[in-house]
Amino acid sequence: MNATVATAIFAAFMLLTVVLGLLAVRGRGASEGRPGGLAEWSVGGRSLGTVFIWVLMAGESYTSFSYLGAAGWGYNFGAPVLYVVAYMSCGYAVGYVVGPMLWAYARRHDLVGITDIVAHRYRRPWLGAAVAVLATVCLLPYIQLQITGMGVVVSTLSYGTISLNWAYFIGFAVTTGFVVVSGLRGSAWVSVLKDILVVVTLGFLAVYVPLHYFGGYGPFLDRVVAEKPQWLTFPGHASNGLGQTWFVTTTVINSLTVVIFPTTVAGYLGARNADALRRNAMYLPFYNVLLFVPMLLGLAALFVVPGLTGADSNLALFKLVVDSLPAWAVGVIGAAAALSSIVPMAVFMLVIGTMWGRSVLGAVPRLASRQKLWSQVVVVVAGALALVLTYTAPNTLVRLSLISYEGMAQLVPMLLLGLVWRRLTMYAAVSGLAAGFTVVCVLVFGGHDPVWGVNAGIVGLAVNVAVALAVTWLGPRERGDDRPDAEVLALDDEFPRVGDATGAGAGAGTAEASGPR
Repeated sequence: MNATVATAIFAAFMLLTVVLGLLAVRGRGASEGRPGGLAEWSVGGRSLGTVFIWVLMAGESYTSFSYLGAAGWGYNFGAPVLYVVAYMSCGYAVGYVVGPMLWAYARRHDLVGITDIVAHRYRRPWLGAAVAVLATVCLLPYIQLQITGMGVVVSTLSYGTISLNWAYFIGFAVTTGFVVVSGLRGSAWVSVLKDILVVVTLGFLAVYVPLHYFGGYGPFLDRVVAEKPQWLTFPGHASNGLGQTWFVTTTVINSLTVVIFPTTVAGYLGARNADALRRNAMYLPFYNVLLFVPMLLGLAALFVVPGLTGADSNLALFKLVVDSLPAWAVGVIGAAAALSSIVPMAVFMLVIGTMWGRSVLGAVPRLASRQKLWSQVVVVVAGALALVLTYTAPNTLVRLSLISYEGMAQLVPMLLLGLVWRRLTMYAAVSGLAAGFTVVCVLVFGGHDPVWGVNAGIVGLAVNVAVALAVTWLGPRERGDDRPDAEVLALDDEFPRVGDATGAGAGAGTAEASGPR
């Protein structure tokens, strides 16, 4: 009976998710050259306001890790899990500057993603395609992790009646169904439902669990201090060296990386104007308060369900829920956690499709006229590949996930430094990227992350910048460096001023509809 009730409630929310995705594009054009073209599908027609941008970017950052991983880290290690709150808050501050910069540059030149920006900045279409391949390698593990996270949630909330394999497929099918049709706008609409559920369920659990199991926050925290003091200080409990230096360097590298992550950039480029992004950067940190809830619940689970090891520790939060709440509440909380997998998974798949549809397949002359179609095809292929690997070789993508964030960090100089410093050459940017990515792979796969307590990604980024600067100053100059149009950013023209209604600056004449990518 419990399984039937919880599963029925979950199924109702999944149906509502698909309906919202379809309603998001009702009445919008569907041809390549109209608002229903690639720009409409991939960046919401550059028309999303502050609220939709806020829920979309909050939805993309608040993933199944927030329900499962954060509680699991709190259960296993304690204090080191706070790096999530730290880097996301710092990343939003960096995004206050970077978001409008990327938005203005992309709008001026009618670009729809980081591969577009890189190809345009360095005038090398093949470089955009190369970045698409690199970014796909780094993003695919996140799709698989969301599929896996949703599978765990669905199997648990159904009290085991839905197998993991079927749960994985449900996550893939629901996500693919609405993202192929509705694109970024559909993800934003679904994020509204997801955020309502997340706020309500986590707010409820933040009050219920301490009262139900401990009699209040006072007795709960007193018990943590008395019995689990290691969980409250760095480097945490059995964390293998995740101390203060690791915390600081990880916060720095992740806060830089999150603002150029392809999914974040998709959110930036979907904004109606630059002021929406600035307001969004100020409001998003409030969402981080919710992250403390699963962290605290992970600590609570230490006393309620002790002895969880390995991957089972990620079930700490749901063990508390399933064992003490009625089935209907389990279904609602499970739906919130499932949507926390679906929304980011949708954006990951959307971004991979856009990158390949524009910069790889779209670069082939005979395919260029159907970029949106090819992007949608790649969405299905990327999701299906992640699903198949989840079934057949789960450790393949999990191993790649070790370098996902630190590998993406190596694009920071090529993208951000390249936009603000016109002298950075293509040779320098590529050399730095290759050197930094190599260092990250050697350190991570060699078991040296952190190295002397320092995040391997920041070591790779330091090498990356050093090589890029050296090649810029000592290496070959590119033709056209001295031409007027080689100037990458003219601040008065490219950067919208605060209070500018359109934020378009000199690029106000750029068409909103999608053009050839």
